[in-house]
Amino acid sequence: MNWKEAEDRAADYLKRKGYTILQRNYRTRFGEIDIVARYKKYLVFVEVKSGKSYYQPRTRVNASKLRKISFAAAVYLSRDSYPYRGYRIDVIEVTEKGIEHFEAVSI
Repeated sequence: MNWKEAEDRAADYLKRKGYTILQRNYRTRFGEIDIVARYKKYLVFVEVKSGKSYYQPRTRVNASKLRKISFAAAVYLSRDSYPYRGYRIDVIEVTEKGIEHFEAVSI
């Protein structure tokens, strides 16, 4: 499965869970956010990982990657005023075995 298929699966998964997808592949000079979604009164920035290797794809989300996502999220938040209570960063791992969703990942 390629990255596009993994992101499509992750977006479909989020929609089934009641999330509203606001944007995909949001790019800034700091990096890209795979999915920006709304869940209840929260803004959720989602990093999608997939692939086949000895290690689980989610292990590729390290402190450096989370900092880049945080900076990109700050740029997104600065665009307009949002009526959200807050935001969080989630990681979704998509493999042939299924989807795992890790909510509120922090450095």
